[in-house]
Amino acid sequence: MHEPTPAEPADETSSPQGPTLFDWEFATDPYPAYAWLREHSPVHRTKLPSGVEAWLVTRYADARQALADQRLSKNPAHHAEPAHAKGKTGIPGERKAELMTHLLNIDPPDHTRLRRLVSKAFTPRRVAEFAPRVQELTDHLIDGFAAKGEADLIHEFAFPLPIYAICEMLGVPREDQDDFRDWAGMMIRHGGGPRGGVARSVKRMRTYLGELIHRKRDDLGNDLISDLIRAGDHGDHLTEAEATAMAFILLFAGFETTVNLIGNGVHSLFMNPEQRERLQVSLVAGESGLLETGVEELLRYDGPVELATWRFATEPLTLGGRDIATGDPVLVVLAAADRDPARFAEPDTLDLSRSDNQHLGYGHGIHYCLGAPLARLEGQTALKSLLMRLPDLELAVPPADLRWRGGLIMRGLRTLPVRFTPRND
Repeated sequence: MHEPTPAEPADETSSPQGPTLFDWEFATDPYPAYAWLREHSPVHRTKLPSGVEAWLVTRYADARQALADQRLSKNPAHHAEPAHAKGKTGIPGERKAELMTHLLNIDPPDHTRLRRLVSKAFTPRRVAEFAPRVQELTDHLIDGFAAKGEADLIHEFAFPLPIYAICEMLGVPREDQDDFRDWAGMMIRHGGGPRGGVARSVKRMRTYLGELIHRKRDDLGNDLISDLIRAGDHGDHLTEAEATAMAFILLFAGFETTVNLIGNGVHSLFMNPEQRERLQVSLVAGESGLLETGVEELLRYDGPVELATWRFATEPLTLGGRDIATGDPVLVVLAAADRDPARFAEPDTLDLSRSDNQHLGYGHGIHYCLGAPLARLEGQTALKSLLMRLPDLELAVPPADLRWRGGLIMRGLRTLPVRFTPRND
């Protein structure tokens, strides 16, 4: 969520000098740097742009181990952090807004209890029931720019689609959803800027969600916030603070990942026209198989989450041959692990029909992304609709002109200008 600057190695090793991390050149194409780290320093201690020192885990086998290792806690209380690092390891503003008790910051048994309460909202059946509404939202957004012959696919399509979808699942009234779009937009726009703008949006979201929970107690509906209230009322010990934090993280985690899935996915298809043609031919033939495997491959190839969220060692441990001390932060680099040649054949090649594809794009272990079924639905619906309705869709600027948002966890484009034959259907 901050301006990326070159990272400085924080340890003395015998490895040769590594690549510069987290500057703008790195953000444009981090994969060569990650390949170097996998080869020469697969568990790499570095100083992040925020000043926090952390371990980067880049090989697939080590990544899977770290994601499932219960000695690596999600709770920031386990960070042996100096004073200057206070509050720099999570979502900006979540501490001051009292939003720390969500799934990304807690461990079992509290994590187990809260995840059980929310998991029913993202079952395949419930997501399938929501599919027609996702298609309606998708078509409505495309209708908004189809006649122009040009659009910014990030701000006019990839960004609003998941915002409106998750708002509806949560039970945010239609008349309030544009407020959420504005607050979420602040997070996107300030992805490479100061944390203050994001923190203010977090505070506004927290205030609104607290008020919405109060209102819904008297008018429960068929939505996720109502389900959270019912769970607390039925003795599952869900506090109001937990319900508010849960609603917040579902919104926060549920929109930017899908924005980037759609944006990065379309960009990857532009950069690999033969794969894009394969997919269009398949869709015109009424087939769905390549679309389904294709979205998984896009998640592996250039996924929306570059690094998994923070973990902290609760005791000394060894990972990838390196000794991790108690309190050390550990960041699993999903983007590096998912291009590990030890796990994936020709990992730098986009193959939409790749079948052996146990990528880590949605994590692994008990923190595997709850919203994965919804994100897959939105990604498949968005790509299919764009390619079917706007078959000659193309990038409207040279690829080198595209800019990627700064930040640490997410990977996504600032804009994605496109052009196509105007349509009025």
